[in-house]
Amino acid sequence: MSSPSPCLRILFVCLGNICRSPAAEIIFQKVVDDAGLSDHYKIDSAGIIGHHHGSPPDSRMAESLKRQGFRIHGRARQINAEDLLEHDLIITMDETNLADVKSLAPDASLHGKIRPFVSFCRFHKDPRVPDPYYGGQRGFDHVIEMLKDGCKGILESVSKC
Repeated sequence: MSSPSPCLRILFVCLGNICRSPAAEIIFQKVVDDAGLSDHYKIDSAGIIGHHHGSPPDSRMAESLKRQGFRIHGRARQINAEDLLEHDLIITMDETNLADVKSLAPDASLHGKIRPFVSFCRFHKDPRVPDPYYGGQRGFDHVIEMLKDGCKGILESVSKC
């Protein structure tokens, strides 16, 4: 017996797809798994740039996630125009990512499915998910807390599958 097709395909996007977006993918996957809804979602991540193509998540982010019990997976890839057609919801980490993803759309009709991650945060009021790449450990920990908050908010807002 085959498993049902996912009813919602979600793509997380950041600049290089090694810190924020793969962490969001990993965290949202656990939120979905814990809710018993794994079959309902297809979750992926991508970056605006292709510089890190094929790389695993940043080692500092991976270690921070592991310390909190998350299973690390995934390889960096660059977003493409087909992603806008294949995914139902595309969630960006900052204003630049939002503008860059919208610029890939063949027309404005797809813009409604492109949303900033912070719009799903319930408790964190930051205007964007900051890039922890050049920061210290505290930056990675802060981003993970934001992502945990927003991922729960995403599930609350889209769990009507």
